[in-house]
Amino acid sequence: MTVTYTARVANARFGGFSQLLLLWRGSIYKLLWRELLCFLGLYMALSAAYRFVLAEEQKRYFEKLVIYCDQYASLIPVSFVLGFYVTLVVHRWWNQYLCMPLPDALMCVVAGTVHGRDDRGRLYRRTLMRYAGLSAVLILRSVSTAVFKRFPTIDHVVEAGFMTREERKKFENLNSSYNKYWVPCVWFSNLAAQARREGRIRDNSALKLLLEELNVFRGKCGMLFHYDWISIPLVYTQVVTIAVYSYFLACLIGRQFLDPVQGYKDHSLDLCFPIFTLLQFFFYVGWLKVAEQLINPFGEDDDDFETNFLIDRNFQVSMLAVDEMYDDLAVLEKDLYWDATEARAPYTAATAFLLQQPSFQGSTFDITLAKEDMQFQRLDSADGQLGEAQGDFLQRLAGAGGGLLGRRLSLLRRKNSCVSEASSCACTGVPDGSATECSCGDPLLDPGLREPEPEPPVCPEPLAPIPGPAAEPFTTVPIPGPRGPAPPWLPSPIGEEEENLA
Repeated sequence: MTVTYTARVANARFGGFSQLLLLWRGSIYKLLWRELLCFLGLYMALSAAYRFVLAEEQKRYFEKLVIYCDQYASLIPVSFVLGFYVTLVVHRWWNQYLCMPLPDALMCVVAGTVHGRDDRGRLYRRTLMRYAGLSAVLILRSVSTAVFKRFPTIDHVVEAGFMTREERKKFENLNSSYNKYWVPCVWFSNLAAQARREGRIRDNSALKLLLEELNVFRGKCGMLFHYDWISIPLVYTQVVTIAVYSYFLACLIGRQFLDPVQGYKDHSLDLCFPIFTLLQFFFYVGWLKVAEQLINPFGEDDDDFETNFLIDRNFQVSMLAVDEMYDDLAVLEKDLYWDATEARAPYTAATAFLLQQPSFQGSTFDITLAKEDMQFQRLDSADGQLGEAQGDFLQRLAGAGGGLLGRRLSLLRRKNSCVSEASSCACTGVPDGSATECSCGDPLLDPGLREPEPEPPVCPEPLAPIPGPAAEPFTTVPIPGPRGPAPPWLPSPIGEEEENLA
């Protein structure tokens, strides 16, 4: 049974986890005590042999071996390899639990879409949920040792009521060498289609919703099968195990205390009990034992999934939902807060202090601004300030760039100044009222202020021969010459303006 200690750590307090250290069931002590005693026994045996059995010459050789093992044992990357492996195992362990086939969503859809209070309607609903439970039992007895011990054969499944004898004949007569956990799902689909033809399922949308929930349920059963089939690569598990065991095999020799009289470096203290070596063994080998327990959560360890409990729970609640609770509604009546403008549930004396706490409105509600920063600014004044700032920036950039870049920025600044003064320039209207003439002095808008542009040389238009059909002679078409000067109301390209400025 799963070890649950959530209530013990509901509130963080001084030494909150320390009370968990005394638990035995599901603890690291229960997993590790045999390995720890074995390591400590071998260490003490080597220490006693060094002190009381070996001769002086043998002791000197053993001391060199201790220094060598202690120096090179740190080259084994135990922390990196073991940490990544345990992270992978824990992630896989939780994903397997998320793939447990739970019938809660499916039973609600069955109760809401398969109608009929008579025995026929009741039979449809109960059979549909029994097929779903049968599929879960078949897949769980394929991956869980606890479920297999409960249902070792199909006969046990029949006697438990998950399958009838007629269904067992059809199941066994189906010629397939693969796992047939999916067969009850196909029976579910066929029975749902028959209920639709009889009108128990009133429209195709309800049938579609029912089959979609069945596919989700069947997908979880399939994922459990694949998790059981595809394990973490064996080479990775072997590398981690060899790394941990070889490291502590080297520590058995390299962590021995040597005679301080010999004057070896870092061996000035002689202790018989390796405290920190045992702590290191406890952490690293304990980490490996955690991965060993979680790599297959469908066994019979203390923290493995309670699959038999889930089978019993799922079968019971699914039958209650589609049978006894079908169309079972309480009398509709007004709730306690029917006439209340602000509905709020009461608090007990232990939680009354929560009423004094303000509700969270958002992280920006605590920001305060100065009074002058909260005044709206007029758009015209804002544009003026923006224009001045832009002009100063262009002036600095023009002075720093010089050359062609300076001439371009000067021209751009002159255009911007003319546009910003357009609202205040004196414009006179034409007598017929069809247009206005602006006298703001813009060389781009006033044709009289524009510098004359040199006329391009007139070239004769050559005739290019174009081949026509085979039966007709060649024809000629004129090639257009260079374009003339642009109209005065259009701005000239930047290159021409630079030539004019030059």
